[in-house]
Amino acid sequence: MAEVKTKVTKEGLKRALRIFKYVLPYKLKFSLGLFFLLMSSLTFMSFPGLIGRLMGGDDVSDSAIDQFFNLQNIDQVALLLLAAFTLQAFFSFMRIFLFADVTERAIASIRQDTYGHLITLPMTFFSNHRVGELNSRISNDISQLQDTFMTTLAEMVRQIITIVIGISLLFFYSAELTIVMLVSLPIMMLVAFFFGKFIRKLSKKTQSTLAEAQVVVDETLQAIQSVKSYANESFERNRYNLITEEVRKIAMKGAKWRGAFASFIILGLFGAIVLVIWYGVKLKNAGEIGMDELMSFILYSVFVGGSIGGVADIFGKVQKAIGSTESLFDLIDESPELTNKGDSSIRIQDGSIAFESVAFSYPSRMDKPVLKEVSFEVQAGQKIAVVGPSGAGKSTIAALLLRFYDPTQGGIRIGGNLADSYDLTVLRNSLALVPQEILLFGGSIKENISYGKPGATEEEIKLAAKKANALEFINGFPEGFDTLVGERGIQLSGGQRQRVAIARAILKDPKILILDEATSSLDAESERIVQEALETLMEGRTSVIIAHRLSTIRKADKIVVLDHGTIREEGTHNELIQIENGAYRHLSELQLTE
Repeated sequence: MAEVKTKVTKEGLKRALRIFKYVLPYKLKFSLGLFFLLMSSLTFMSFPGLIGRLMGGDDVSDSAIDQFFNLQNIDQVALLLLAAFTLQAFFSFMRIFLFADVTERAIASIRQDTYGHLITLPMTFFSNHRVGELNSRISNDISQLQDTFMTTLAEMVRQIITIVIGISLLFFYSAELTIVMLVSLPIMMLVAFFFGKFIRKLSKKTQSTLAEAQVVVDETLQAIQSVKSYANESFERNRYNLITEEVRKIAMKGAKWRGAFASFIILGLFGAIVLVIWYGVKLKNAGEIGMDELMSFILYSVFVGGSIGGVADIFGKVQKAIGSTESLFDLIDESPELTNKGDSSIRIQDGSIAFESVAFSYPSRMDKPVLKEVSFEVQAGQKIAVVGPSGAGKSTIAALLLRFYDPTQGGIRIGGNLADSYDLTVLRNSLALVPQEILLFGGSIKENISYGKPGATEEEIKLAAKKANALEFINGFPEGFDTLVGERGIQLSGGQRQRVAIARAILKDPKILILDEATSSLDAESERIVQEALETLMEGRTSVIIAHRLSTIRKADKIVVLDHGTIREEGTHNELIQIENGAYRHLSELQLTE
């Protein structure tokens, strides 16, 4: 988990304000919402004056309210109050509706942009971040922004308007009383600043720890089969309980400080109001202020005091939102894969492959080379097998071909050109990968097959399934191609998932096929069926077969034996099996004795 940021810097605030670019397309609606918010706040601020006048009765004839509205009696005051309540209801509805509309549109755009950017990030990024953490960024952080846009910002504007207009009206009623009331204001504002800064640290730490809890949930559910097979439900429950308990402790620490701050504000505010009432009654008794003016002044004092107290909580929420925005833009500012780095006009003419003195180390382990000076060639249409013990670097070759990573040194040529001279989309559209562990999407079989060629016709999908030896088992399901495969394809067997993946690759019709131990996890019967489908798939195209079972690669045009990142041997099955004390022969003998 990344270190939690605890300080709002100018740069951080500047980055947070970038979020408003998502509001700009809806600036007219947002401006209308602000207008109705202003009108709602102004109407709201008329209540204390009118209520004070109403409580003053009919014996007040020189009231400022009477003069402004030309009021004659309390009946007219009551009617004016009713009209104000009606307008307040209308303005509030329009404000909530417009802000909600703008918020939902803006948040949808933020979600779309964040997800769209996330899936363009390079494999190095995903190697260093856990899925649960990324999921938390998209769900928790954006939800925090949604709450801020929909309620917090509007409430902050309302409170500011209330404070500004309220204090102005307080001076209008009695400057002397207002000065008495505002004596404690600087102290409360100073405390609010320091409390808000501290509470933000705790809030962001809570968000970060909550993301860790989400990681545990995601990992456990993705590996639920392993969890249950090892009877580790209690272990996972305890692991989750420890993290959520940590979340609770941090959240309660924040709640304790927020509660202490709220108590301080309430004590200060009500103490100030008691002081105002006491001093106001003295002024009334001295004939310097009327009863209606005193009542209005007290009500305005309560409104202003409540708004000042509410600012502290709003300030904490805004701080929390700034923290979420910073985390979100940390993700958005990650550099994506340069898909158009190469020349988009260059197309792969054939499936020839050449590794030229390729060396590679994973970015997270630069001190441990995975490949060292690897060189080999594959002609278009040939089948090359890459074998070797675990950790020899076999799957790394597949990752380099797909340009999930680039070589540390040396070069890879595809179709006669360096791999990085192609547009990345063009390159990957010419390759297809059938991995050992097939993770299907949670939709239907049809949707999973058509993933190889979005927009494919039903006839094309059925033909691909037939070539992959999948048509028989698909037709055996009551819903056929519309059968839902479940999350990650859990409703299908391993062999069935492999054949769906092969059908997907057939539909894509690539120039180069990469099989990364595609049958190693299957039983003998499933392997036979899948191997037949793979033979159909490999016809007429360059195939790179990363294999553990040597029985599946005997017909390969070339076999490369890797060991500790270097090529130990290279040749056909018959050539390599003849080498005395050879690595390939040793691997073959080991498998025969298994």
